[in-house]
Amino acid sequence: MRKSFLCTLMPFLAVSVLLTTGIAQTRPPVVLFPGYISTKLLVTVENQTVAPDCPASGTFEAWVLSDQSNGFSPACRDQLMTLVYNRQPFLPMAQRFSEQPGVAVTIKDYGKIESCPCPFYEDLYASLEANGYTRNLNIRVAGYDWRLAPDMGGFLQRTIGLIEQTYADNGNTPVHLVAHSNGPLYTQYLLTHTSQAWKDKFIHGFTPIAGNWPGQGLLYSFLFTGFNINDASYPADTESAKISALMFQSHPATYMSASDPTVFKDQEVVIQAGSAIYTPQHYRKLFRDAGMGLAQELGPYYIGFVRFRRPPFFPNVDVYAEKGSGLDTLVGIGLPDLTVGQLLDDSTKFFFLPGDGSEEYITNDSVMAWKKMDCFHFELNDNPGVDHVGLATNPGVVGRLLTNLQRVSSVCPDH
Repeated sequence: MRKSFLCTLMPFLAVSVLLTTGIAQTRPPVVLFPGYISTKLLVTVENQTVAPDCPASGTFEAWVLSDQSNGFSPACRDQLMTLVYNRQPFLPMAQRFSEQPGVAVTIKDYGKIESCPCPFYEDLYASLEANGYTRNLNIRVAGYDWRLAPDMGGFLQRTIGLIEQTYADNGNTPVHLVAHSNGPLYTQYLLTHTSQAWKDKFIHGFTPIAGNWPGQGLLYSFLFTGFNINDASYPADTESAKISALMFQSHPATYMSASDPTVFKDQEVVIQAGSAIYTPQHYRKLFRDAGMGLAQELGPYYIGFVRFRRPPFFPNVDVYAEKGSGLDTLVGIGLPDLTVGQLLDDSTKFFFLPGDGSEEYITNDSVMAWKKMDCFHFELNDNPGVDHVGLATNPGVVGRLLTNLQRVSSVCPDH
């Protein structure tokens, strides 16, 4: 009789111990949302005529540090990855974009580690493996087309499917979301476009690392100078710079990633052209003065696109955020004028603010709004002197992640 009573009571005792210690019973799988230009995009070209000087057919890969160009020059890749915008006001904004004729873009190896081969995540994968995790089983990657905003390209449906499959493949265990740089923007969109019941079932917690929440000043300069994605450099000639800049002007993610004036106001200079100074608060005037018709249309819609600062847009899951600080961070540049396709040289004036070397402190501190989140846990850990890329594999950051993976999720019945 006593043995029977103890057997009946044991599950309740176990739950009580877990809640008291804060240690989860089962290791939650991890799904990583990587940073900007970190997802491997496969571009397939068939009989294209939009860029006559480029190969008519073939394939190339587009992601930072990729060496799979397969005969397509940086300018050719940029021309073919420039989105076509259809100015039809009756169409929802997300449906107004298409690829160049003859071009198809897909995420290669979606869901797998191989879809995000950037070396700066390798130590993170290895640390998880050293603590009992297995690649492509309970470490998976929610890659995305980094040209697009998260309301495009099937991002939401595809990511929900990956998380639910990861949950099922790991014994119906809730998934912990880890995101770096621009990745937190896509994760936040997911968490604010799914039901609380879905989050309670499938999400263990959220670790955003250097989240680019309200954007950063640097992205405004890409509209004028361009940027080489595959080798993370600036174009070497004016024509290539113009082609690259026009590509970035066509990408919704460029504007989504640029500093939002509702947060930044006039606290940083993003472009100086001659004696004219433009802060985020002046972005409409900047686009108008530069004659950027497409930017004038896309900027007001996509700048500040992912909302996060007010209670209706809180993620309502446990959040363990990480940031860097104390490093000079480029936020803007000086140009002779507002011509598209300019080159940087020794005479270029640069504007800096403190931050993590990529994102300024205004960006990094903005997520403190989540301190007002009811019931759910929130913390923001500072890592002084750790740069933006290094945060993802910093021993302190990874150590806290491993600890937080063992915690029991908050139970908030009122949400």
